[in-house]
Amino acid sequence: MRTLLVIGIGTGNPEHMTVQAINALNRADIVLIPRKGEGKEALADLRREICRRYLANAGTRLVAFDLPERDEAEPSYARRVADWHAAIARTYRDLIARHTGEGGTVALLVWGDPSLYDSTLRILDRLEDMADFAFRREVIPGIASIQALAASHAMALNTVGGAVQLTTGRRLRQEGFPDNADSAVVLLDGETAFETLPQADYDIFWGAYLGAPDEITLAGPLHQVAGRIVEARLAARQRKGWIMDTYLLRRRR
Repeated sequence: MRTLLVIGIGTGNPEHMTVQAINALNRADIVLIPRKGEGKEALADLRREICRRYLANAGTRLVAFDLPERDEAEPSYARRVADWHAAIARTYRDLIARHTGEGGTVALLVWGDPSLYDSTLRILDRLEDMADFAFRREVIPGIASIQALAASHAMALNTVGGAVQLTTGRRLRQEGFPDNADSAVVLLDGETAFETLPQADYDIFWGAYLGAPDEITLAGPLHQVAGRIVEARLAARQRKGWIMDTYLLRRRR
């Protein structure tokens, strides 16, 4: 039976790798390195840098591949994601069958933590249904963007006795700030959904490229810093070709 190691690698800093993650990496026969298209080469380069620093197993091979793209022309978001995940699962199936034998071990290096707003584990569910080989999965947790955000702002995520809700930019835009929480961590927000809120009511703690040398952070009353965040995001995306950011919103008292 093959083994698939799903390894959390943190949010952009190779030093986020835990000892457990390094040990798992060195058990792999192959490490799959996804290429995400023009302008996003840095995402594959970070994975290569992690392997350069920590991979001591001379028998481990790096296998780069082009990650399937999502069909943005599909009007249904659910269908768009489902079709995309199926395409990635087929790609994994073919690569694993081609590059490993029975008993082989494959490492998948996942940004942040595999359990939090990452689809790798769901994609492996699909792979299980379509592959003609058996495999077991092993998950190694990593530092998530939420932890890195709190560390960069030297803050606690929760107020005393208060709830924290994790949500997405899409849901924040559609539903507004959650009624049952003092704080909300917002991920996957490509359209600055915080601009849709009554800005005088919230503080924001924002960060991009968290943990990396070019990390950017901004914080303060939302009505004072929202415009600066929008400008910083745009400039960073134009400079690097991609952006990964997250933020915490907190009700003002």
